[in-house]
Amino acid sequence: MSAPALELRAVHKSFGKTAIINGVDLSIAKGERHAIIGPNGAGKSTLFNLISARFPLTSGDIVLHGEPVTGLPPQEINRRGLGRSFQITNIFPRLSVFENVRCAVLWSMGYRYSFWHRVSALRAVRERADEVVSLIGMERRRDRLAGVLSYAEQRALEIGVTVAGGADVILLDEPTAGMSRSETEDAVELIRTVSEGKTLVMVEHDMGVVFGLADRISVLVYGRVLASDVPTAIRSNKAVQEAYLGAED
Repeated sequence: MSAPALELRAVHKSFGKTAIINGVDLSIAKGERHAIIGPNGAGKSTLFNLISARFPLTSGDIVLHGEPVTGLPPQEINRRGLGRSFQITNIFPRLSVFENVRCAVLWSMGYRYSFWHRVSALRAVRERADEVVSLIGMERRRDRLAGVLSYAEQRALEIGVTVAGGADVILLDEPTAGMSRSETEDAVELIRTVSEGKTLVMVEHDMGVVFGLADRISVLVYGRVLASDVPTAIRSNKAVQEAYLGAED
């Protein structure tokens, strides 16, 4: 049996004397679409920041593809196959859609800072970047500056940048936040497309998105996993209903 794509083992995080994450154990299988839900202040974004090494752990271990990554810098974890988006859109507004994607592709294909190579001459990079632009449905926006895109388009671009680096474990933090219903539907289809064959972990408040996309759901309350199961079991779980979803009629 293959190792899980991502494991959290007794993960704790405190800021001073305030405990935010209180012993989270989580195992996410390769190829699974996994949603993490919970009330505001439950520690969901903090958990993402621990997984991606934006914050150091207080204690515990994080394992990616069977290999411990605890204590590694974010860029090294990214190079080992983990990519993430943020709640606040994180793109280069003065670069075009294509140029944003190309930045992510360059590092994934082994190119580093170089003042004597013309990036426009790197055919493989250009072709891969164009593939990602097409994947996210932004061919007609290819040469438009990212800063003038609509909010939903910027979120789609950020997802494209996240997958352009070749990550096979993708973390999406509130990917549909602030979107209209039609924009959310488009975003769900995009997420479904880009996560095909990959492992997806997302934090999301829209329960329609969660129950429509996730293979498994973990409920985080007060920094602990209250339940982790398939969507039907989570929906009928009495403790989850009381803590987050609300009692059914």
